[in-house]
Amino acid sequence: MYGPLMIDVAGSQLTEADRDVLSQPEVGGIILFARNVETPEQVRALCDDIRQVQPNIIIGADQEGGRVARLRDGFTPLPAMGRIGELFDRQPCQALSLAYDCGYLMASEVLAVGIDISFAPVLDINGVSKVIGDRSFHPHTEAIVALSMQFMRGMKAAGMATTGKHFPGHGSIAPDSHVADAIDEREFDQIMAVDLQPFVQCQPWLDALMPAHVIFSQVDDKPAGFSKIWLQDIARKQLGFDGVLFSDDLSMKAAHVAGDAGARVKAALSAGCDMALVCNDREAALLAIETAKQLPKPNQQRLHAMRSEIPQWQGSLEATCAQFDYWAQAKQNVTEAFFGNPSDCDSKDKPLAVQSQAVDPTNYSS
Repeated sequence: MYGPLMIDVAGSQLTEADRDVLSQPEVGGIILFARNVETPEQVRALCDDIRQVQPNIIIGADQEGGRVARLRDGFTPLPAMGRIGELFDRQPCQALSLAYDCGYLMASEVLAVGIDISFAPVLDINGVSKVIGDRSFHPHTEAIVALSMQFMRGMKAAGMATTGKHFPGHGSIAPDSHVADAIDEREFDQIMAVDLQPFVQCQPWLDALMPAHVIFSQVDDKPAGFSKIWLQDIARKQLGFDGVLFSDDLSMKAAHVAGDAGARVKAALSAGCDMALVCNDREAALLAIETAKQLPKPNQQRLHAMRSEIPQWQGSLEATCAQFDYWAQAKQNVTEAFFGNPSDCDSKDKPLAVQSQAVDPTNYSS
């Protein structure tokens, strides 16, 4: 039985407090952050330990590429998706091929260390948003659709379910919902014509959606993740989406309009989310657990579909990834296209090292 909450753990190994929280039936997921990651071997040991405590659990992470990458040291670097979009404008066939390679490479390495899903891809447009930027594939929906479909084909070929974010689109509103309230005042028809199109056209490839903490004031006075109009009337009924709905992190500033952590969890689940994320705040997570005890259980079939077949650990990331038929080729293609020769990846004097240190726009809690 999967509980409706996804929370986090303190560090690179489980504490007794972590074990106590993990054993609660309301906890159905764990999300890993950079503080939980040291080496591939350590991450795999952590994930295996988590499953010893709670076998029915979905382990996730944000491994988008570029600035947003929780798994760095010892893992193959991935470009920001916007770099693939830039290439698409010059060499569309090569960009489409590399989008597939990036999806496969990302998914195979994430699965190898015991993580079920990366919350990817970003389907927002690269518009005026301060937090999206080159996390998006492109400023134009047609390119986003083409590239993200290839990326998701790669993910699925490696065995990972996909999560499109941030429904119905965060790219056209400037404020960063991690640290500020975000309100989009456009009419629904404008949103449907632009921002929603990647979600609509990519739906056959999507296993889950993550709604934005953005208020689309002409549609509803609540953020999309708390809105029955967006989640039930539009996503479920109008668009016919039947996959998982993950809330975005309910600790983000824009989610606080719903009240304390318990109220936020209740608002998200009541609106139609299958699983609510409560991150970087253990006190809030404990309150969320108490609240979730009073709420209905989530759709088990939907959540189970997000579980992946984790490969047997072979002693190292490279040996474990060798079980994926296309991993070595995808790694070579991506590394040569975006970072130079594979041997360059360990040099701190290369552009890659600069990118690795770029500010992560989602690291709002530090």
